[in-house]
Amino acid sequence: MTESGRIATRRQVLAGTGALGVGIAFSGALSELFAGTAAAQTLGHGGGYGPLVPDPKGLLDLPEGFRYRVLSREGDPLRSGEGKVPSNHDGMSAFAGRGGRVHLVRNHENRADGRVPVPTVQGLTYDPAGKGGCTALTLDSRDNVLSERVAIAGTAVNCAGGPTPWGTWLTCEETEDKAGTNGYAKDHGFIFEVDPVDPHRTGAVPLTAMGRFQHEAIAIDPRRGVVYETEDAFQKPFGLFYRFLPDRPLGGRGSLRAGGRLQAMRVPGVPDLSSIQDIGAEFDGIEWVDVPDPQAAQTPVRLQDFGRGGITHAQKLEGCYWGGRSVYFVSSFARSAEGSAADHFGQIWRYDPDRRRLTLVIVFGPDTDVQMPGESPDNICLAPSGGLMVCEDGNGAQHVFGVTRRGEVYPMARNRQTIGTPEEPEWGEFAGVTFSPDGETMYVNCYTPGTTFAVTGPWRR
Repeated sequence: MTESGRIATRRQVLAGTGALGVGIAFSGALSELFAGTAAAQTLGHGGGYGPLVPDPKGLLDLPEGFRYRVLSREGDPLRSGEGKVPSNHDGMSAFAGRGGRVHLVRNHENRADGRVPVPTVQGLTYDPAGKGGCTALTLDSRDNVLSERVAIAGTAVNCAGGPTPWGTWLTCEETEDKAGTNGYAKDHGFIFEVDPVDPHRTGAVPLTAMGRFQHEAIAIDPRRGVVYETEDAFQKPFGLFYRFLPDRPLGGRGSLRAGGRLQAMRVPGVPDLSSIQDIGAEFDGIEWVDVPDPQAAQTPVRLQDFGRGGITHAQKLEGCYWGGRSVYFVSSFARSAEGSAADHFGQIWRYDPDRRRLTLVIVFGPDTDVQMPGESPDNICLAPSGGLMVCEDGNGAQHVFGVTRRGEVYPMARNRQTIGTPEEPEWGEFAGVTFSPDGETMYVNCYTPGTTFAVTGPWRR
């Protein structure tokens, strides 16, 4: 621990807040997003919407009073006639349209061997050899699908991303493959901007200044226009947490093409975030170091020389979102057997740019104040009533879990679709959880087999 780092144990935090744990400051109805207690660990006890009811159709289990609609399934014809609905449904976001319409943009994390590729479309294809990309759905006010079409094609391993303040989607490639690898004709590992209403207005242009690495998700500071980026690197040395300083901050659609400066986060004295285990640990004086070669022409960014003091790494940096005056990001898990400094079942970190302060606000797993019965929190979004919705990405049956403002964890949905054999079934992970602009519908993807659901019910109960 350095002078720039300050730490408070979980016990100290609980005692100092009347046994209410750590609160996350948000504005308005989202104030005190979490207030976890060591006693609030039992599913369905004083929080959530009750037990999950088995779905007779064998698709999606939900609490009583909730219902779902299947909006789109892998392999079905796209309504545009451009081909089939691609496979591997991943990150997603919902945008308000005219007359109560909702525009959904959905990632397809197809690798070179993707089952159903995103169809190539003239003016929307980056690399014809890439099988990933995005599709866009337009829904009416009752979640009827009005249109479904390709939004960008020819990209690779489109994992997550994030919305911009001006109403577009940034889709992230989670790969570092160069031209000539896996048959690709162009380098991959970039971020692309996608217009949910008219994709031809953004085309298929890589935002090269934002770096070439295994991107996962982004979040944008709506006051400064700074873009925060997570890197989901699978092997040690693990990924970094980045910020991009645009030359045209908050300049609207296409402005990120003007370039900017990419930096990586350094927490003095902390080379690996997994080593921090106490909820409430705070580190002041966070440093941002210029990335020597954002294009990673010779060396992956996380392996580059960041000078004296090195750089801070973390395993499985995935979800990222902006809330209040801070950015939040997720480390899904850390395993010492794979090279991490310590083990955990999921962390949520908050970075406050005004104070240059990093805080560990949530730790999931055994012997922590917020326990998730499953494992590996992945995609995360804010729920309209406060708290979070968390997509599970682990082994066994897969869930969407809710975390209330009191720190209680409850099941919101369970995937009933299986792949593999009846003797050894496997369940596809959930991804892309997001809410409609009016907060009345939760949209979520099942990764495999690719399925997009719209879930409605008594959300404000």
